[in-house]
Amino acid sequence: MPKNPKNQSKPVKENEPMNGAMKFFLAGLVAELYLLIIRRFYVNGNTLQMLAWFDYLLYFTIAGGVLLVLGVVLGIVWRADRKKRVIGWCAAGAGAFLGAASGLIRLLNAPALTFLSVVVPVVMLLGILWSLYDRECAYALTILGVSLIGVWVCRRELSNMYFGTYVRAAVVLYILLLALAAFLAHRADQRDGMVGRLRLLPPGADVLPIYVACGLSIAAMAAALISVTVAYYAMWVLALVVFALAVYYTVKQL
Repeated sequence: MPKNPKNQSKPVKENEPMNGAMKFFLAGLVAELYLLIIRRFYVNGNTLQMLAWFDYLLYFTIAGGVLLVLGVVLGIVWRADRKKRVIGWCAAGAGAFLGAASGLIRLLNAPALTFLSVVVPVVMLLGILWSLYDRECAYALTILGVSLIGVWVCRRELSNMYFGTYVRAAVVLYILLLALAAFLAHRADQRDGMVGRLRLLPPGADVLPIYVACGLSIAAMAAALISVTVAYYAMWVLALVVFALAVYYTVKQL
C-alpha cells in the first residue's frame, strides 16, 4: 500500500487541462473534416451531388436538433455523475454544431461554409486556450478572437446590399457588449474576482489584458464600420495582438 495515497490523484489532475485541450483539438478536426466534405460534394460537386447533398443537409439539420435535445436531457438527468454529465453535454454540443452548420450551409450556401471554416479553427484554438491557460488570459483571447471574426465579417459583408444593415446593427450591439465586459471585469477586480455571487476571475487576477482586449476590439469594430479598407488593417492588428498575447502567456505558463 502506498505511503501517501493522496499523491495518486495528482497526475490525473495535472493531466486534466491537457486532456481537455486534446478533446477540443479532436472535435475541431472532425468539424473541419465535415465542412471539407460538404465543400467537396455540395459546393464544388456536380449537379447530382449538389442535389443529393441538398437533401442530406436537411436530414443532418434534423438529426443535429434531435441530438441537441437528447444531449441536454441527458446532461440534466446525469447531473449528479460528472463523467456521464460531460458525455451528455458533449452530445448536445455536437448536435448544436451539426444542426446549425448544416442548416446555415443549406440556406446560405458557400458564404456560410466559408464563415464556418474560419469559425471552427478559431473556436478550437480558444477551447485549447481555455483548457490550458489562466482565466483572464482565456477571456482576453476569446474577446480578441471573436472580434477578429467580426472584423473579417465586416470586411466581406458591410457592402452587401442585403446583409449590410444587419451586420452594422450586430457590430453596434457587439461594441455595447464589449463595454459591458470591461465594466464587469472592473467590478470583479474590485471584489476579488466576484460579481455578485458569481466568480468571474480568480483572486488576484490581472485584468489589464481584458481591458486591452476590449479597448482594441471596440476600436477595431468602430474602424470597420467606417471603412472596409481600415477593417483589413484592423484585422491584421488584432491577429498580431492575439499571437503576441498567446506567446506571452505560453512563456508565462512555462
